[in-house]
Amino acid sequence: MSRKEEIRENRIRKSENLKKIGHSPYPGKTKRSYTNKEALDKFNSLKKAGEQVFLVGRIRAQRGHGKACFIDLEDGTSSIQVLLRQDALGEKMFKFFSDYFDVGDFIQVRGTLFLTKKKEKTLDADDLKMLSKSILPLPEKWHGLKNEEERLRKRYLDILLNPEIKEMFRKRTVFWSSLREFLTERGFLEVETPVLETTAGGADAKPFKTHHDALDIDVYLRISMGELWQKKLMVSGFEKTFEIGRQFRNEGISPEHLQDYTQMEFYWAYADYKKGMKFVEEMYKYVIKKTFGTLKFKIREFDVDFSKKWERYDFRDTILGETKVDIFEVNLEGVTKALDKLGIDYEKKGLSKGRAVDILWKYCRKKIGGPGFLINVPTDVSPLAKRNEKNPDVTERFQVIFGGSEMGNGYSELNDPIEQAERFAQQQKLRDQGDEEAQMFDYDFVEALEYGMPPTCGFGLSERLFSFLMNKPARECQIFPLMRPRNELSQRTESLLKKFRKK
Repeated sequence: MSRKEEIRENRIRKSENLKKIGHSPYPGKTKRSYTNKEALDKFNSLKKAGEQVFLVGRIRAQRGHGKACFIDLEDGTSSIQVLLRQDALGEKMFKFFSDYFDVGDFIQVRGTLFLTKKKEKTLDADDLKMLSKSILPLPEKWHGLKNEEERLRKRYLDILLNPEIKEMFRKRTVFWSSLREFLTERGFLEVETPVLETTAGGADAKPFKTHHDALDIDVYLRISMGELWQKKLMVSGFEKTFEIGRQFRNEGISPEHLQDYTQMEFYWAYADYKKGMKFVEEMYKYVIKKTFGTLKFKIREFDVDFSKKWERYDFRDTILGETKVDIFEVNLEGVTKALDKLGIDYEKKGLSKGRAVDILWKYCRKKIGGPGFLINVPTDVSPLAKRNEKNPDVTERFQVIFGGSEMGNGYSELNDPIEQAERFAQQQKLRDQGDEEAQMFDYDFVEALEYGMPPTCGFGLSERLFSFLMNKPARECQIFPLMRPRNELSQRTESLLKKFRKK
């Protein structure tokens, strides 16, 4: 038996013995009078009044021997030192603590506040109670959870042991709340659109597929934040809408890509892509400053300053300058030759010229530090974007670019129902040829456009933006990323079930 298993068995015995002597190891009620932070903030007044306070939290450390010891008690707000003395607790209660309490347990303590000789704010306890008996020992702060997979699998311990991880998730909350704040203050209405769809639309992506038993139909988890639904709301008369939620793409895992992640999309009637770029630049600066307190970042090998003038990157010119390939002068074979020469790996099944050009662009953008906007994106890689009136080969589409990657995508929305139907037909043909990321033909959406949709600008960004600003892989910035199940975990579950069945 390992040392960890020995500790576990010992603590289970303590838990059982607590029940035998009439103390629940997992009671449901506490008498907490202050959070630890509140007690520390009000320390002088509470100390002067000699008020008895009830504090709760997890034992994070224990020091001392004999008839007195100190523990560090940590709740979700702060950590406070607690003095446990046999004189104050009584011999019976002090022995109760020594016999049954361990580092990692959640407890309640009662006492008065005082300053130690070292001027440390401390609670002098005269009573204590078990709130939750920990069965497994916490890893040592500097020696446990070094393996990345183990940290992500046991994220609760990663957060507990590493304050910087906890702070990152606090910033993540500020990131999304400030984005919501920016939009609502400018008159955008937050909406909710379906997660389950009969047609997965609004993006080039492979969807997850499942079955709806009650209706006996196959459905897809959405791959966009209700793009086609929100544009139907433009048809209905709403002028400004947005949604923040989860979307799902059945694609590969990489430092930039997730399958289950948070996305925001807004739609703005009577605005075009030029207004959209101005608005998005203002929005990014607002959210980034609010979340991080700065507009200057080190991202990968780039120094990115969001306060400076944002650049414009022409799609064709950027690729031509980097690869000597003119995307409007070559066919599919010419693009694939360029991809092969550059050593770029790509899926050949169902490959169209548009998809090949998009892969070539993604190679080129890795060298762009930004910040700036990609413009003049070809029509054949933008099935939902309006054509540029002066050059019908490109669309009124824009992407936020920095750190060598795309950090947001928007365009003047295509609102011509006839052309939209033709674009969908082209996409469906690509799907039929094996391109699983090509878009499906959404007949209901085309019908909605036939009733008339005003000129509209749409834009979306995902949590990839937050991960880049943190300069971390996307999975690191999710609280609980999807992990492959471990065999030993299922074996442990089966062992526990066998014990339960015997009882």
